[in-house]
Amino acid sequence: MPLPAREPLSDQERLARARAFADELARRRTVRDYSAQPVPREVIEACLRAAGTAPSGANQQPWRFVAVADAGIKRRIREAAEAEERAFYQHRAPSEWLQALAPLGTDADKPFLETAPWLIAVFYERFGLDAEGCKHKRYYPHESVGIATGLLIAALHRAGLVTLTHTPSPMGFLNQIVGRPRNEMPYLLLVVGHPAEDCRVPAIERLPLEAFASFV
Repeated sequence: MPLPAREPLSDQERLARARAFADELARRRTVRDYSAQPVPREVIEACLRAAGTAPSGANQQPWRFVAVADAGIKRRIREAAEAEERAFYQHRAPSEWLQALAPLGTDADKPFLETAPWLIAVFYERFGLDAEGCKHKRYYPHESVGIATGLLIAALHRAGLVTLTHTPSPMGFLNQIVGRPRNEMPYLLLVVGHPAEDCRVPAIERLPLEAFASFV
């Protein structure tokens, strides 16, 4: 099929768009203090549609997203996640890791898992299963789902929402709580909503372009 139609742009228009998008994403911050203000399901659906446009190995699209708004399910996720987090902070994490986390002020308590209106559990397919239950290899599932998740975060930011990538380890409890099959592995838990009125974020700096990009 032909490439879908693209809007013709001058180099100046292209540069203006690129700079505006970079400036908008520069305002994105990870948020841990959430308001209970609801977010319409239609907004989440539109952002998930954007995530589903990501490239993937062999076009297998191995991402699976479970959007959770039910208060009871969110409570179960919080309880399970906090149990893993307590074990992490008490004896799993090496001291070097805990020192790296200290400036961010994180701990085992995760109230945002209940306060935020949406949790999006992201899974990747380890392998495909056909109707007869036979396994089929998935190519580059981690990379594919990582790209899709990045698009999702950008889409949610564009929609005026804030997010947090939460990765309790291990996350196998998610399969049981949200009913996903054995061939799907939890990738991360994305917390989505509006920031609390008194929301504060760590005073961090991002690397300048020349520190992470080069031109040859």
